Amino acid sequence: MKEKVIPSLVLTIIAIIVSGLLVLANALTKDKIEAAQEEKISQSLSETFGDSEYTPLEMKFEDSDKVKINNAYEGTNGKVIFEITADGYAKEGLHILVGFDEKSELCGIGFLELGETPGLGTKVEEDKSFTEQFFGLSEKADSFTPITGATFSSNGMKSAVDTALDAYNKQFGGAKK
Repeated sequence: MKEKVIPSLVLTIIAIIVSGLLVLANALTKDKIEAAQEEKISQSLSETFGDSEYTPLEMKFEDSDKVKINNAYEGTNGKVIFEITADGYAKEGLHILVGFDEKSELCGIGFLELGETPGLGTKVEEDKSFTEQFFGLSEKADSFTPITGATFSSNGMKSAVDTALDAYNKQFGGAKK
């Protein structure tokens, strides 16, 4: 009987100790991770949309199964930027910023994280002509040119852009007030 109980008891004790260490590691690094993420967003905002002071906007967003608006920012330069997570080939593989200028047109797309297949799905970031086809839009485009071999990633980008366009037009009526 002892031979059957002792291994289970030892394994349980090891699992409890490891779980406790994971909780401790999470508590110690949580603030650093959040600060690093905020710095990455701030840096990407400045690199993609120009130096400005960006403040978060208080808005309610409607999420779908495949696209989520995480936040929205407004810059002192007049631009409004949406932080979006969308499914490409990978679940939540696209974490991007989509910005609009004072003319209510899409003026830039910045990448925070890209969890797509290297060499294929990552072309949505590498191929500038792909992202630039969305610039100047003020409403959903009926068609777009996807990247060959990266259809899911391309469709994820299109969904993210369409979601940003919808949110911008709902919040600002197509023109910033």
